[in-house]
Amino acid sequence: MAKILVADDEQDLEVLIKQKFRQKIREHQYEFVFAINGVDALEKMQQHTDIDMLLSDINMPEMDGLTLLSRLGESNPLIKSVIVSAYGDMDNIRTAMNRGAFDFITKPINFEDLTITMEKTLQHVKQIKETLRAIKENNILKMYVDETVLNFMGSREYESSLMENESVEATVMFIDICSFTSISETTPADEVVKLLNNYFDVMVKEIIAQNGYVDKFIGDAVMAVFRGNYHLDRAIDAALSVRSKVAALPSVANNFSPKVSIGINSGEMISGNIGSVTLKRLDYTVIGDTVNTAQRLQSVAKENQIMISEEAYQKVKESFNCEPLGELTLKNKSIPVKIYTVVD
Repeated sequence: MAKILVADDEQDLEVLIKQKFRQKIREHQYEFVFAINGVDALEKMQQHTDIDMLLSDINMPEMDGLTLLSRLGESNPLIKSVIVSAYGDMDNIRTAMNRGAFDFITKPINFEDLTITMEKTLQHVKQIKETLRAIKENNILKMYVDETVLNFMGSREYESSLMENESVEATVMFIDICSFTSISETTPADEVVKLLNNYFDVMVKEIIAQNGYVDKFIGDAVMAVFRGNYHLDRAIDAALSVRSKVAALPSVANNFSPKVSIGINSGEMISGNIGSVTLKRLDYTVIGDTVNTAQRLQSVAKENQIMISEEAYQKVKESFNCEPLGELTLKNKSIPVKIYTVVD
């Protein structure tokens, strides 16, 4: 059964919709929830977490439909919306579409057109949910994909492109939340996951701010990659911001105060899809000695330390204040490596 939220301050619309769709309501194909404005609609979404679709007017008191669309994209991106409004001028249509509306219908309502539009929208929602279910079950994608991409995934061109790789000059950064395992042993699972996601969100924002991207989450650690101009400098800037932002977060259960240890390395690495083509379970990532060294630098870093190699230090010593920590023998490295910690 599809659950549809209708946001409109016209009381007569509720009666009209119930009349026009009484058969589908009776057959449990549709269930309608009604709200009188955008604020009420957001509250109804919190009460009904399984809403599939939104039908919204534009001109409503307290919060209009266009503002509601913006809020919807932030909090409920899977709910597809159709604007039903008397304001059918091109400016409103373009604004609605730019804010994520799936379609637009003008008043007075042509219920035959509305029915077709609702069926099309609900079918799209169904496809998205099936895709997300497949992603969750097979762990094959990192992002939501549209129909064009899904069609491409079935092509020979896609299967061929899966194994393409290249050598790139980039910087890789590993960030670990120190002693987080102790929290997971004494705190309920839901709280642990929520807390970890909050920490990750702080880190990701700083990484993105420096035009980096998150390669993967590994337990309570993050692997990020920076490419392009000044990629090493931008990675260190991101690391400094992450350290500062995380250290400022409040203490939680058992007086746990989050801190990070960070390893950064720069150089040539291989970029490509690693995994099984047969299972279509691949991870677009970077590999190589440069990546391994960054991870090992992170593994020896202490709380609030940002570890870099001698080679990286020589590149950034005029831009950042660093302190030498001597030589260290890293795992699988026969020759000791000079390491530095970035102070600021």
